Amino acid sequence: MTKKGVRETIVRIKIKEIDDGVSLVREHLPSTAQEFRNLGLVKDGIYKQIEFAIENVFDICAIINTDLALGVPGEDEDILEHLIQNGIISRAMREKIHGMKGFRNIIVHRYGNIDDNLAFQLLKENIGDFFSFNAEIEKFLKMHHSVASFSGPDR
Repeated sequence: MTKKGVRETIVRIKIKEIDDGVSLVREHLPSTAQEFRNLGLVKDGIYKQIEFAIENVFDICAIINTDLALGVPGEDEDILEHLIQNGIISRAMREKIHGMKGFRNIIVHRYGNIDDNLAFQLLKENIGDFFSFNAEIEKFLKMHHSVASFSGPDR
């Protein structure tokens, strides 16, 4: 039996990029919406870092789905469902990822019309979701790695 591998190095690089970007956002996120609205270019940088982190979340999900041949997705939702069915992410995480995707779409498609007050509130309340996602993926990588190591070479 051949155990399919995950491009673990790429996934770990993307996890680090998420950690680094989200940590920068946390560091520069002020305590009030008024201060956030007045950040100028720093606010724009926060939006771009969050956009990049969300894209990395979806990249990681797609890499795992592809590398483990979990199924051919028609859309992002299919990938998330495959990951849930295989115990890689939780249903609660899927809901958090849906929220991330909605936030990303607002950033990308309506950038000039973003409600900074709402964006600030969403960031304050949900920034930890990125770390939760990374933790679930790290747990999967550890389990997957130990199973792959345990099964040894094919004979």
